[in-house]
Amino acid sequence: MASDFDRRRFLKAASAAGLVGLAGCSGGPSGGSDGSDGSDDVSATVGIVYSDGGLGDNSFNDAAQQGIFQAEEEFGIAYDESEPDGAGEFEQFQQQYAGSTDPAYDLVCTIGFNQGDALTETAPEYADQNFMIVDTEVDEPNVASYLFREHQGSFLMGVLAAELTQMDFSAGAGSTDTDSTEVGFVGGVDSPVIRRFQAGFEAGVEYVSEDVSVTTSYVGSYADPSGGQEAALSMYQGGADIVYHASGATGVGVFQAAEEEGRFAFGVDQDQSISDDSFADVILASMVKRVDTAVYESISNVIDDAHQGGSTVALGLESNGVECVYGDQIGDDVPDEVVTAVSDARDEIIAGNIDVPETTDGN
Repeated sequence: MASDFDRRRFLKAASAAGLVGLAGCSGGPSGGSDGSDGSDDVSATVGIVYSDGGLGDNSFNDAAQQGIFQAEEEFGIAYDESEPDGAGEFEQFQQQYAGSTDPAYDLVCTIGFNQGDALTETAPEYADQNFMIVDTEVDEPNVASYLFREHQGSFLMGVLAAELTQMDFSAGAGSTDTDSTEVGFVGGVDSPVIRRFQAGFEAGVEYVSEDVSVTTSYVGSYADPSGGQEAALSMYQGGADIVYHASGATGVGVFQAAEEEGRFAFGVDQDQSISDDSFADVILASMVKRVDTAVYESISNVIDDAHQGGSTVALGLESNGVECVYGDQIGDDVPDEVVTAVSDARDEIIAGNIDVPETTDGN
């Protein structure tokens, strides 16, 4: 096992205190000065527009918020948050921040690939405004784009799943079925980003054994726990031992199904055995995606007058941008030889000896 691979590397930061906000926004300045009194102790003012599904998903949006919290604590920023009801409101909130003069925002963070079209329209209209976006590229000189190599982290989840489904394994409230070698993947919205999760996961499974099958389902939403539960129940009842989700708050339903059927689940974006700790007895591991790092670093760059506008930053295994993190309650029960197999695969990807596909057609 590589010396720099720590099962407990990523822990969920302390949850936020209650937030107050601007008209038309959900949330707002928390803790430090909001700058409204003209004080000089605010290093920057940041607006953040979350992806659909909103806060409380214990996943993608909440991970982004942790980056805001860290920047507030370390730099003394002020911030406002918006939770659009759907994609139709992305441009509205982006422009609300970009056009504001009281306060004027030093950076507008846009979270999620589905904000790309809106930001492509907004950014040129506000050429002096700094923006950042997560999960897609917007080719404008005032936009810093952050991408993640989800396929690399998901490959490790596939290795873990394939190893465990082939053995008699029990931990917490879950166990494998020795008569079946099947695992599942539940996606939220069918998109290039989520396809990267699927492609990496399937490749990791195949890397271990061609005898392990993968069942896949897309719910079509990041905020449909009942749909996630239905999809996962079908997989578990069809023989799947483990279901990996990349579906935001929809994944809560996957965890519910795992508990109901006495099987296992993999979380995503955050260590969901901590952020969704009521399901810690079935969450064996999570594919952590450091959205918080992208938000934090983009704010840091603006404060340092070094905004990376016009550039794209890709975060993968080599930069700890993605990682397989074992569950807080039952992760230590994973056999050492399986942990070693996952760690070895990680090292091989970083060394360039494993080329993980980004699409489900293998390219």
